[in-house]
Amino acid sequence: MTQANIVVEHLGAEYFQDPYSVHARLRAQRPVARVIMPGGTPAWLVTGYAEARAALTDPRLLKLPRGWRPEPNSILAAIELHMLNSDPPDHERLRKLVNKAFTARRVEQLRPRIAAIAAELLDDMSTRDEVDLLTSFAFPLPITVICELLGVPVADRDEFRAWSATIVSNTISPDVFQAHATAMTSYFRKMLAARRRAPADDLLSALVAARDDEDRLTEDELLSMAFLLLVAGHETTVNLIGSGMLALLLNPGELDRLRADPSLLGTAVEELLRYVNPVNNATFRFAGEPLEIGGQQISPDEVVLVSLSGANRDPSRYADPDRLDLSRDSAGNLAFGHGIHYCLGAPLARLEAEIAFGGLLERFGSMTLAVPADSLRWRPSTLIHGLEALPVRLVPAG
Repeated sequence: MTQANIVVEHLGAEYFQDPYSVHARLRAQRPVARVIMPGGTPAWLVTGYAEARAALTDPRLLKLPRGWRPEPNSILAAIELHMLNSDPPDHERLRKLVNKAFTARRVEQLRPRIAAIAAELLDDMSTRDEVDLLTSFAFPLPITVICELLGVPVADRDEFRAWSATIVSNTISPDVFQAHATAMTSYFRKMLAARRRAPADDLLSALVAARDDEDRLTEDELLSMAFLLLVAGHETTVNLIGSGMLALLLNPGELDRLRADPSLLGTAVEELLRYVNPVNNATFRFAGEPLEIGGQQISPDEVVLVSLSGANRDPSRYADPDRLDLSRDSAGNLAFGHGIHYCLGAPLARLEAEIAFGGLLERFGSMTLAVPADSLRWRPSTLIHGLEALPVRLVPAG
């Protein structure tokens, strides 16, 4: 197919509510489609599994546009210059600084603390007949964990939730974005200054030491890393727990299966990652030179958006992909990405989810939706696929 004959698909607000149907329709035509995203950005959307996996490891696809760098000390510099937006060799330098905090061994040591946080939240939920599962459990569990790791006050978590929602939204106004980004940047400047005066045993202090003692992080990189760790450190798990629990409620046979056999928890988490895809699309990539993906010619500087949720429901990779099957071998799913930008926090997210689902099923003998499923709304984001709220009714076990 020549470039002149390529149909450009305009993705509207309905894409937020059901990206899976859109991806399936586009993939049936071609695995790489020309689209206009809801925010107005033209992009090549990759929905085929093989094509997505290849694109995620293609060094010709850059995380920053060629020749572009944000103005030093600007708001953009404070939120853009982190490892997820970096190309080699900067990427390795930045990732190395936080890699040790998220090894499988270090994360496993957090199990008792995560279990204790979950138990406290479940205790509080047990006193009520109806709750918003996101506000009562799915959000406070991972945000408390990442706040404690970073060394920032858990009491400020509602502010973090607002800032995070703004950053990943496609529909927020420029004024609100600027206000929230400025507030978040100012917050972290104060926190980092406090760590310079009085270092503690936390991740922020470790990043400050790397910046001040070895001069390996610029001030903008330091702020950006703090921002990334806070936002990425909870968004995936919040939406995995929320959307995953909704998927189980809508598939009662699989929910009963998991209740009857808790040993399925590990494979269940993998299947839920594949099925609900907390991160809908990977962050933007930019063609550094002419290249071909899935038979489509990509020109330099064009945006390539790899659809993780599209790839994870590609029938050429997973049979009957729109069916939730907790015993499915979901290995190889791209929920956490692939290649050098594979999610550093994947072991932590998996552990949090395992503890969360296990705790919810053990504590409550019954959980049902408190509203019709078709009334639930999804956040206006092409990056994150997550619910705005999940009202449920609870009946304690026993």
